[in-house]
Amino acid sequence: MPDLLSIDEALALVLERAQPLEREVVSITRAARRVLAEDVRPLVDLPPFRSSAMDGFAIRAADTQGRLRVVARTPAGHPSDRAVGPGEAIGIATGGSVPEGADAVVPIEHVDDHGDTIDTHGLVVSQANIRPIGSDIAVGALLLPAGTLLGPAQIGALAAVGLAEVPCGRRPRVAILSTGSELRQAGEVLGPGQIYESNAPMLSAALAGAGAEVILLEPVADDPGAHRAAFERGLDADVLVSSGGVSVGRHDLVRPTSSDLDVEEVFWGVGMKPGKPLAFGTRGRTLVFGLPGNPVSALVAAELFVRPAVLALQGAAAPGPAYVVGRLGAPLRANPARDQLVRARSRVEAGETVLEPLRGQESHMIARAAGADALVLVRRGERDPELGDRLPFLRLV
Repeated sequence: MPDLLSIDEALALVLERAQPLEREVVSITRAARRVLAEDVRPLVDLPPFRSSAMDGFAIRAADTQGRLRVVARTPAGHPSDRAVGPGEAIGIATGGSVPEGADAVVPIEHVDDHGDTIDTHGLVVSQANIRPIGSDIAVGALLLPAGTLLGPAQIGALAAVGLAEVPCGRRPRVAILSTGSELRQAGEVLGPGQIYESNAPMLSAALAGAGAEVILLEPVADDPGAHRAAFERGLDADVLVSSGGVSVGRHDLVRPTSSDLDVEEVFWGVGMKPGKPLAFGTRGRTLVFGLPGNPVSALVAAELFVRPAVLALQGAAAPGPAYVVGRLGAPLRANPARDQLVRARSRVEAGETVLEPLRGQESHMIARAAGADALVLVRRGERDPELGDRLPFLRLV
């Protein structure tokens, strides 16, 4: 058997073929977790006028010695049409428009308010507590580049500069198919040798979180005709993800079925544990993933390869996987031939993430994996990671 691809090599082959889908215009109220399809620039300066950073009084900085006359009080959204003259003050709210003539705002807690007059406490420098026009961002500046994944802060920024809708990459349609004669749906009575099907709902949750429009196909038994019919349906999607039947046994029908339906196999087998018997191919622009049947293997393969592909299809600039670094809370053994993804539970200690590997790392142990919130990447090699070593990991959410 030829040398197995590394995780990085396999991922590069997947992302080369995950070309962005067409764009569509999306309301910002529905754009959370979507990916921008083009650069976005503001329609207005932000702020669009000189605004107050404090509740207080708009004044002339040179007048802060002595008593000032309060000539108006203005709430936000109702700017004063009166300028501030010598010895005068205008009450102002945070975010309010600073009136002409004023070059400072004195906070309300720094004055004695007598109603018609105020006394200030100490000197106020010019421009104190005033936000200049465009100090956040100016018209024409780059607000967000194409490929940005939109979260709450980005949605808020889009709204703040007056954008009601934005162009986003289309969400890919992802068909998920579980294979195996032993599978039964939750709620059914198990017969001898049967197990409940868990991969489809698990993969649906993982990929919907990356923006996929999930299509759940009915599980299929180990029958060539049933496989062919199911694969023909799934190949109408942007991505087809099957689980099970991807090895080389007589009942492993995924790869022969894919080949019969003109799927060009790009690779089979990745040097990782779990998830080694992973197949990837294409038919036209449809990406086809054959994941192992063991649940943890399927989850790991989905996080490392399918989720990044789903994001790349939407045009994400950084589709992942997004590793961060944590400190090991227990030693581990390295595999000399394959990279390992170790399930772990994380905690924060002295401001640093500590990773505690779980007991029971076999690829069928999905119940044990339910206690994990991290996948720790242990690169192949001769040296075993020790307590306190810092290793990359993926967050499981």
